[in-house]
Amino acid sequence: MDTTVPDWTDQAEKRLIEAAIPLAPTLGWNPGLVAKAAEAAGLSPGECDLVSPSGARDLAALFSRRHDAAALAAVAPLDPAALKMRERIRVAVEAWLDAADADNAATKRWAAFLALPANAPLGLRLGWESADALWRWAGDTATDENHYSKRVILGAILLTALGIRLGSGREAASAYLGRRIENVMRFEAFKAKIKTGGLAESLAAGLGRLRYGRG
Repeated sequence: MDTTVPDWTDQAEKRLIEAAIPLAPTLGWNPGLVAKAAEAAGLSPGECDLVSPSGARDLAALFSRRHDAAALAAVAPLDPAALKMRERIRVAVEAWLDAADADNAATKRWAAFLALPANAPLGLRLGWESADALWRWAGDTATDENHYSKRVILGAILLTALGIRLGSGREAASAYLGRRIENVMRFEAFKAKIKTGGLAESLAAGLGRLRYGRG
């Protein structure tokens, strides 16, 4: 099987996002950032379109997945089985927050980009993806609606904790996370307390339909 294209794509994505990070604090997340990052990465406009066809949104997704990968690399030396589940989630979330905070200035502009109403669906999807990666590392094996509910809830906590970390610092974010860990473990009770008009349940059901192809 020819693996040339996937290998090139992976490398081009890495070059593009690494070039974007130092530019993002000044330019923000927009088409201008994509163009400047592509130029800095040595990618032609056509090559940039191949790896980032949706422009800044694709770049935002690459940035999020960079943090997911960094968090998983940070917790890789740990044995999840040696920790209680709540401890696994806490160290995984802290590792993710550390990864995002390592790119602090770029992450702030990224968060502002995702906070735009038009980008809210992307933010929810990326939060869910990050939560999924952390739950999988923690050894979560749920296959029923709990699989989706846990990820919806943890995704929301990740994004909220990140906002606190960026705005108020590590200590405040850690305190917030500490208050929520038990809620994550008891997500059914937590869902009942969230005033979102059934957001967790509706997202979980929608994700289930997408995954299993039920209309």
